[in-house]
Amino acid sequence: MLASFSEFKFYQSFRIPVEKADNLRFLVEKETVVGKNEYIEDAVLLDISLTGLGFRTNERISVGTELVISLQFKKYHLDLTGRVVRAFCNDIEDDEIVYGIEIDEEPKINKFLQQFILSFSSERLKDCLIDSALKERYTKASDGFEMFSLLLSLFKDITHFGDREGFLENMLEEVVRVINANRASVFLINPDSNELEAVAALGVKKENLKFDYRLGIAGSVFTTGVALNIDTISDKSRFNDFFDKKYKYETKSIICHPIHNREDKIIGVIEVINKRNEDRFTVEDEKTMKVLALVFSSVFHKYNPMSDSSQIRRFSSPHDRKFALIGKTPHMGSLRNSIIKLKDLDEPVLIHGERGVGKSLYSHILHAEGQRGLKELETVDCNTKNFDSIARQLWGEPSESKLVKCQGGTLILHEICSLSMAYQEHLYEVLSKRQIPTAPHISLDVRIIATSTKDLGKMVDDGLFDRDLYEYLSKAFVYMEPLRRRMDDIELLAEYFLKIECKKQGLLLKSFAPKMMDKMKDYDWPGNIKELKTMVERAVLYNPKAHVISEVELESAASPLVDKSVKQRMFGDLPFVSDYHVPLKDRVAVVEREMIIAEIKRCNGNKSKAAKEMGISREALRKKLLMSREVLDGLEEQFPDQKKKAA
Repeated sequence: MLASFSEFKFYQSFRIPVEKADNLRFLVEKETVVGKNEYIEDAVLLDISLTGLGFRTNERISVGTELVISLQFKKYHLDLTGRVVRAFCNDIEDDEIVYGIEIDEEPKINKFLQQFILSFSSERLKDCLIDSALKERYTKASDGFEMFSLLLSLFKDITHFGDREGFLENMLEEVVRVINANRASVFLINPDSNELEAVAALGVKKENLKFDYRLGIAGSVFTTGVALNIDTISDKSRFNDFFDKKYKYETKSIICHPIHNREDKIIGVIEVINKRNEDRFTVEDEKTMKVLALVFSSVFHKYNPMSDSSQIRRFSSPHDRKFALIGKTPHMGSLRNSIIKLKDLDEPVLIHGERGVGKSLYSHILHAEGQRGLKELETVDCNTKNFDSIARQLWGEPSESKLVKCQGGTLILHEICSLSMAYQEHLYEVLSKRQIPTAPHISLDVRIIATSTKDLGKMVDDGLFDRDLYEYLSKAFVYMEPLRRRMDDIELLAEYFLKIECKKQGLLLKSFAPKMMDKMKDYDWPGNIKELKTMVERAVLYNPKAHVISEVELESAASPLVDKSVKQRMFGDLPFVSDYHVPLKDRVAVVEREMIIAEIKRCNGNKSKAAKEMGISREALRKKLLMSREVLDGLEEQFPDQKKKAA
């Protein structure tokens, strides 16, 4: 219900009274002169908030004293430390002192308060909200009165409504009256259809109000969680005029707030339309909507639908979605947050990362979760050697051009770093002018997502990539870390791919033995997530009857689970170089030895000439060969299973 209440400023200062019947266990300790902690026996908790608490006692405590506090409500326990910031008594002859304690542990107390407030009766919650509203500083007396009137109306006889539908309609009538608006609607998400559906509406039948969760102002608020107050004249980009055309209605202003459930998931929105006699809703209307969002969140606090057909992350498990970012590391959290920020922007996005990290996956999610997800998504592989095909797909005839086919949608330019300089310059001209030469009458409306394994900024500095195109594409930039830098995600990824592969092959769900998982975490994954996925697929293929996939050599000579060709492409068949167990200096010595031998062969065995070509002395060359030979012999003795290659 109040999972998002920290947003509301009156909760920062307004303290929630604690009653004896709450059975909230409260213990407080202070340090004695000998350095030991002792309980304050007669301490009674009076109130609690996000930033502190108040209690009374006959003990005399100095301002600034540090206290140790323990709170217990049902099964929720909390240990805190706080500092006395004020002390006062309610009466001049009163022996009891009331102390105010400042607590700087908001995340901890936030969750505790959620559970405490959820236990409140409707009447008690009403009183708390009325008190908070009266503590707001309004510029006009009528503003405070209207807020008070709203809260009284919304909570009056709340338990007398036999059905929720009648209660919702009554609340919306009060919303329209107090905010002085024309229409109001409450939408909840239907995860099966991926649509926002009206559960209550004034001015139009609720059965007729349903649309894709990404559309319009309501879709923007639902997907981002950011409340909006707009007029449709100055903000036409996000406004969806479908219902205006259908019902011959004109929407001029909209104010919309998200609705949360008890798990802090956004489950819907409340949307109010057309402020009477004004072009847009006021700041005071925004204050009212904050409270209204709180009220509707309390009504739907148990609503938490899940569906295996939902495209929305918070209402489906990763295994049910076609595209899912798997991982719990900070980098993955940052990537998910970036999707929320970028998904509805029209500007191009440049995604950089090693091969196999998931750039294409990120691109598909960015498209699917944004408003352009309702339109086409196409990919042009710039890494292909068929440049004529690239030209046809980009600026060919309208029937072939994917830029035209993706009108209103998204075009992914895969490995754009592979384009020739001439094609780069032509592409920039097409994108900047928003038209292709073969169809100048068509104005392009396509979002570009470009991916690259190479650093385009460095390529620009080296004269290998067009600067104008780079500056155009990199207006929004996303970097994806290689898998070796987020080893904590390997277990989640392996289990995710394992479940998919077992289901694909019609097998019972398997699992990896702990030793096998340790080996995976110890491997450096040069092919990143793509290589891990291949490894899991092979593990299931090679072990169809095993319920637990135990220790298997990842890099066995006969049937390796991992793609050895990845390292071979990097280092060839050089022994020990791709073995991450070998110290770096030894691997460098092996590579250096191979380079020296290759140069000697190129110089037809003339070591003096080879040394001169490499910029070293003949004696330095001789020492390097001797030292590297010693290193190689030592490695062969230490790792006898390694395939030896004569130097």
